[in-house]
Amino acid sequence: MSTDLIPTLAAARKAHQMTQAQLAESAGLSRMTVQRTEGGDLDPRYSTLAEMARVLGMDIIAVPNSLRPSLEAFIQSGGKFLGQPEGVDAPPSVVDGLRR
Repeated sequence: MSTDLIPTLAAARKAHQMTQAQLAESAGLSRMTVQRTEGGDLDPRYSTLAEMARVLGMDIIAVPNSLRPSLEAFIQSGGKFLGQPEGVDAPPSVVDGLRR
């Protein structure tokens, strides 16, 4: 499991202005479980992390290590094609083309 996941969930909770107790209640967990997970004192189950992510409007996905840098660059670029020059918008989606 990536060590980035738990700090990401904690940052998302704070961005949603939720307390650990509020997240725990919404996720059906104890406040202590959320506190110990965020503090690194607990090796949580996948289901615990997935439920925390769900409440925060996130999904947990598995990405091959070799693709992680490319995926992160894609996300940080706002969803542009990899290698696309700066200032160029992504082409319209296939769905947009079908609506015409």
